[in-house]
Amino acid sequence: MAARAISQEAFEEMVKENIDDLGMDPTEALQDAIQTLTLQGVDLSGIVTCVPGQTNPVIDCLDRFKLLQSQPDDNQLATAFNALHELCSNPNPNANSNAAIATRNGAVELACSLCSKIPRATGSRVLLLSALNALSSLLHDVQSTGAFQRCDGPVIVIGFLADNKRDVEVLSSGFRVVASAVTGDEIVKESFMELKVDELVLEILSLHKNKVIQSLYDAVRALLTPDDNRVVASQVYGYARKFAKIGIAEALVDSLSAGGLCSSDLVSACTTLKVIAVNDEICKSIAEKGGIDAVLRSIDDSGEQGNKAVAKVCCSLLSKLAGSDMNKSEIVGKGGMDKLITLSARFNDDPSVLLEIMSVISVLCLRLPENATRAVEAGAGELAVQAMQKFPAAHQMQRNSCLMIRNLVVRNPENRTILLNNGIEKYIRKAKQTHSNCKDAATDALRDLGLDNYNL
Repeated sequence: MAARAISQEAFEEMVKENIDDLGMDPTEALQDAIQTLTLQGVDLSGIVTCVPGQTNPVIDCLDRFKLLQSQPDDNQLATAFNALHELCSNPNPNANSNAAIATRNGAVELACSLCSKIPRATGSRVLLLSALNALSSLLHDVQSTGAFQRCDGPVIVIGFLADNKRDVEVLSSGFRVVASAVTGDEIVKESFMELKVDELVLEILSLHKNKVIQSLYDAVRALLTPDDNRVVASQVYGYARKFAKIGIAEALVDSLSAGGLCSSDLVSACTTLKVIAVNDEICKSIAEKGGIDAVLRSIDDSGEQGNKAVAKVCCSLLSKLAGSDMNKSEIVGKGGMDKLITLSARFNDDPSVLLEIMSVISVLCLRLPENATRAVEAGAGELAVQAMQKFPAAHQMQRNSCLMIRNLVVRNPENRTILLNNGIEKYIRKAKQTHSNCKDAATDALRDLGLDNYNL
């Protein structure tokens, strides 16, 4: 059931009644109103809840903008945008409530109006950066992104990005706006795609081959994530195919293949490539461009460097690419199984890495008994036994281990004997009894191991 709403005027009247009619002091009157309305299920987001007579910094900032609309001054506008950004973004502890208050009081419309008046080619760069940063911090829910859409925000931002393709700082700020605006809003995603943001992304990637713009990757991932619960069928998978078709997947593979990326950049590139790899054709094209080689090399490097974050995202990407049967054979043929087992030995103290490794092995063995044979030869059976024994409380890893075991043995009777002789049965049964999310996977694993009492 949707939360009840209240106007700012009604809230202030309630506080006033507490003071005038019940004799409460201002602080007590405010707290009583907040508590009473909260208990009644009223949504107070965006409501200014301060003691009567006090001012709110967000409202003060917006009042300043309104004055500057009639008497514009670039330096003063930049200062005001910076103040708004600081109020509505981390690490301000009140960032979320401040952004809600700003949205409710017209901040998005005001910011878009002011941004539209900044000359695209000749305007103040300092003002532009301040405005974009403030706008990105305001866009936090469908109310704010809806206002952004109605005010032609996508057109304004695309214009600034197109005119500043070589300015990394402007691009970073601009794509932060894109990422914020499209998160959770299918309509805004569609607007940016209609404005050919995909072609702009490709052009910028080509211009800045040796420079990773993190917010650009964030924007691509946000564009391709189906996160608007108001729509039944998202269009993002079609967008992903379009991104791949025009060459963005290839550009990302090139950046991975070139090497020299820092950890955070490598994580961004891998996670972005993963959201583009939505079908078999794209997965195969990524492999053809050298994507598997680049990922396997990064897996080796992550193990040598002890970099868990990179290890996990590389395994996650490899698992996605292994969805193509052709890619499965290529990964195994290039020593992928051995590399994964080596990686598991390096991170044998971290179940979050081990579960990703198990996921890859599980996918590699799906429908391909020869890969299951190779996996057990490489040490996948020992990995399952040791990990399940060592981390009994890691429920997701236990589940992934059961799924991997099933794919290791379902078409390979010889692997059943090996795993049973290693004592795997008792660990699977323990996982089944201990973790509810493991029950089905564990039952399937016991059945495919050929155990008659697999339901027990």
